[in-house]
Amino acid sequence: MQDNFSANFANLSHLDSQGQAQMVDVSQKALTIRQAVAAAQVRMLPTTLAAIQAGNTPKGDVLATARIAGIMAAKQTANLIPLCHPLPLQKVEIQIIADEQLPGYQIQATVKTKAETGVEMEALTAVSVAALTLYDMAKALEKSMQIESIRLISKTGGKSGDYFPPTGTSN
Repeated sequence: MQDNFSANFANLSHLDSQGQAQMVDVSQKALTIRQAVAAAQVRMLPTTLAAIQAGNTPKGDVLATARIAGIMAAKQTANLIPLCHPLPLQKVEIQIIADEQLPGYQIQATVKTKAETGVEMEALTAVSVAALTLYDMAKALEKSMQIESIRLISKTGGKSGDYFPPTGTSN
């Protein structure tokens, strides 16, 4: 029984031979430049979007606060996601763009490092926390806002190669 169990978990990097979660040993991997881009959106009423755009919100600058929160979140990913490695981040860029068609905001995070492992989780954490902060900063205007479509847009570098979503998927 144990042999079958071990064989089933042999190819899963975050599980040991007993099926228990473990942090992957990346010490033998080469330092390479790695970048990930993630996105999310926050859907809201047109009146909420207009108030944020006008700077007419009770808590202050919604977008600047969300941008800083996203940057801070990327830097704290290893403290939030149990099996993530702490990484030296060389770049964290957060873009928050008004989208009247949504209506709401499109959020994108670009994270870059030179390390043994990738930064997908840092980019995803950054957009998630930026979206949550945008919600928090504007919830006095509207509690029905929706955080949607948190996703990886691209990843470059590393052993597994580059990733771009298949053609025809919405990003």
